[in-house]
Amino acid sequence: MTAALTRPRPRVRVRTLVALVLLGLVAAGGWSVHRSMPGWYARLWYPLRHEPVINEQAKRHRLDPALVAAVINVESGWTPDVVSGAGAVGLMQMLPETARYIADQPDRPSPPPDRLTDPAVSITYGTWYLRYLVDRHGAIPAALAAYNAGERNVREWEDRAARQGRPFDVERDVAFPETRSFVRKVLRDAEIYRRAYPQELGPAVDGLARLPGRSRALSR
Repeated sequence: MTAALTRPRPRVRVRTLVALVLLGLVAAGGWSVHRSMPGWYARLWYPLRHEPVINEQAKRHRLDPALVAAVINVESGWTPDVVSGAGAVGLMQMLPETARYIADQPDRPSPPPDRLTDPAVSITYGTWYLRYLVDRHGAIPAALAAYNAGERNVREWEDRAARQGRPFDVERDVAFPETRSFVRKVLRDAEIYRRAYPQELGPAVDGLARLPGRSRALSR
C-alpha cells in the first residue's frame, strides 16, 4: 500500500516530460539566436559609446566606424582608463610612445598625446594609427595584426610569405596565437556592430579587407 502511494501518477510524468521538452526547445532556440546574433540581440551583448567621435574620426581616416567600434570592444571592453601589462592605455590601447611619434607627424591629431585615458583622444590617435597601418600593409587583417603584434613582426611575416611566393595570410603566417585571435575577434565584432547599430554608426566601408589610401610613414 505504501509503495503504491509513492509511485508517480502517469499525468504527473507526462507534465514533467512536456516541461522538459519545452525547456529543451527554449534552450535550443536561445542558442540558435545567440549563434546567429541578430542585430536586436547583439545590442544586449555589444555596447556602443562615443558614437560622435567614432563616426567623426572614422570618416576622417576612411575607416568603417563598425571596425573602430570592434577594435575598442576587443582591446578595452569600452573601459577608458584601462592600462595593459605592456603599458598600452585607453579605449584603443595605444602605447604612449606610439602616440608621441604620431604627434610629431605633419598630419598629426590635434589633441596632445598625454591624455590617452580620455576617450576622444584615444579614438583620435587609434584611428590615425589604424589608417596608417592599412596604408602601409594594404589590408585590414594585416593592419590589425600589426596593431596587436607590432609592425616589425608583421613585416617579417609578410617578407617570409613573399619569399615563398604567396600572399600574406594571418592564419598561416602570424606566429602569435594571441594576434591571430585578436584579428578574428575584431573582424567578427565589426560585422556584429554593423548589424547591431546601423543607424548609430556611420556609412559602412565596402568589405573589411582592402581599403585604398595614400602611404604614410612615421618619421623617427
